[in-house]
Amino acid sequence: MYGTLVGWRAYALARGDSAPTDASDTLASAALVRASDYVRSRYIVNLASPNAADTTPSGYTLPLGEEGAYIAASFELETPGFFSKTFTPAQQKVLTKAGSVSWTVVGEGASGIYGASPTSTLLDAFFRPFIFDRDKPSFGLMSVGRGCF
Repeated sequence: MYGTLVGWRAYALARGDSAPTDASDTLASAALVRASDYVRSRYIVNLASPNAADTTPSGYTLPLGEEGAYIAASFELETPGFFSKTFTPAQQKVLTKAGSVSWTVVGEGASGIYGASPTSTLLDAFFRPFIFDRDKPSFGLMSVGRGCF
């Protein structure tokens, strides 16, 4: 888990959010654990080198993993399971033509690696400068032939 219950409550109170403080320790802790799981599996695994979960960038007061978990935990406390939704393909597209049925993908990145993942624009903006975008065009080099040992 990233951060602490005491740390999250202080972080939230400084931003005018008393919900973590008002919640029982059990509910608040569970929200922070779920938020940490989400942040780890969505953002921390995509951090570009040399960044890591414990990196505290210049101008920040908390490490990336901890502050990200605090941001996500508020969503998880308000709506348990917010970041673990299940989507069907129909929820990611709209009917754009009725004759010879035609569908269009909805929203930027809706068809990308994390296209079906619930998202927070605040978390995305927070992590954007530090992560590798897996949906960004890239290139690779390959060779054909016998390998040398």
